[in-house]
Amino acid sequence: MEMSEPTGVENEGAAGLGEGHQRDPGPEPEVGSGIVRVFGRQLKRCRVRAGLERPELASMVGYSVSTIAAYEQGRRIPPPRLIDRADEVLDAGGVLLEMKEEMEKAQYPAFFRDAARLEAEAVEVHVYANQAVPGLLQTKDYARAVFGMMRPPLDEDAIAQRVAARLARQEVFAKRPAPLMSFVIDESVLRRPIGGRAVLRGQMEQILLAGQRCTVEIQVMPLDSEENAGLAGPFTLLETAEGRRIAYVEVQNVSHVHTERRLVKGLEVKYGILRAQALTPQASLNYVEKLLGER
Repeated sequence: MEMSEPTGVENEGAAGLGEGHQRDPGPEPEVGSGIVRVFGRQLKRCRVRAGLERPELASMVGYSVSTIAAYEQGRRIPPPRLIDRADEVLDAGGVLLEMKEEMEKAQYPAFFRDAARLEAEAVEVHVYANQAVPGLLQTKDYARAVFGMMRPPLDEDAIAQRVAARLARQEVFAKRPAPLMSFVIDESVLRRPIGGRAVLRGQMEQILLAGQRCTVEIQVMPLDSEENAGLAGPFTLLETAEGRRIAYVEVQNVSHVHTERRLVKGLEVKYGILRAQALTPQASLNYVEKLLGER
């Protein structure tokens, strides 16, 4: 599933979604609209009130002048650390901090925002991927290549924002306690040179590193396997701290969050079968090392 974002799948949260929830992709991209522009105007207003030029603010917060300009003009969505620092150095009195949560939501495509929130809060995440490496495991170069291939194409600012948001999701690995994670990845994903062979090589090295974590299990579904229960496509399963189980499925940027027990149970059964059909975690890491040696 990585929970999926266009190729890298994700999930959503749930309260109030009922038995099944479908989310239309809505207008894309969000950069340059609504709350992003409002934040930009407030950032500029606070800077001017503080008597600072853009180069001065850029130096104080550790960003380039062009990046500050992009934030002020609503062309890029600021990360939480920039908002924290800018509110402090500009003595904004919390004005910028008040928009922090909305900025965090805006960094994801509309159809994936709920899923991203659920993923960040989950105590278990289980992903089946047969199109691209799951977003939680992607390198920066691989993620950039994935977003660069989207059609209609995204502009550079949108690509940069999507990449930053995807990498930010990976902070979940640093949580304590860390969520339990498992990934079943079709071998075709590991052979598809998205971004070029050097990018794929770096991506496989990242997968090997992730697989060394005690809270992460990675399994490969071999191409020569005569059985594969996942031909219907990728999906993600989540479990919350309250014991709620949620399934997320996405195709062509239309996402479905399922909370109805019958539907979720069906995907849980399918995932269990997939794990049984795939190579074991250790055999999978050995297989990835073998593929890496062929590059």
